Amino acid sequence: MKTLRIGITAILAMASSLTMADTQFGSGAQMDQLEDLSQVMQAPKDYSNQTITVKGIIKEVCHKKGCWMELSAGEQYDNLIVKVKDGDMVFPISARGKTAYATGVLNSTELNIKQTQAYLAHRAEENKLEFDPTSVTKGMTLYRLKPTGVTISD
Repeated sequence: MKTLRIGITAILAMASSLTMADTQFGSGAQMDQLEDLSQVMQAPKDYSNQTITVKGIIKEVCHKKGCWMELSAGEQYDNLIVKVKDGDMVFPISARGKTAYATGVLNSTELNIKQTQAYLAHRAEENKLEFDPTSVTKGMTLYRLKPTGVTISD
């Protein structure tokens, strides 16, 4: 019985170490540049064109090529899109709900109403959601982090 208990304990320890492993993309995240994501999204212009590292829960991942993921900045702020050129990094759909640390440059793009409608329609199509373009009444500023390194933790 003692041998069985030791064997089970060893198996559980190995299983827990496997689930706690980090997955790195690119160079991995640089933790010394960590900024609070809710603060970044509260005043994103203050961080534009700067290299930063943010931490967030992965809300969504590109279903087609894994080329972007959406990090939650909390309920009172917009989420942040982490976007790479197709194929540079491939974020797995299974990463949804996990914690991501992403290091890169925060970019902003001003969209007019038509561009906003097209962007939101595209996102809805990717995520198999319905979208009403008449719900868009003004343009938006799109903030994206172009990462050099990402670390995803369980």
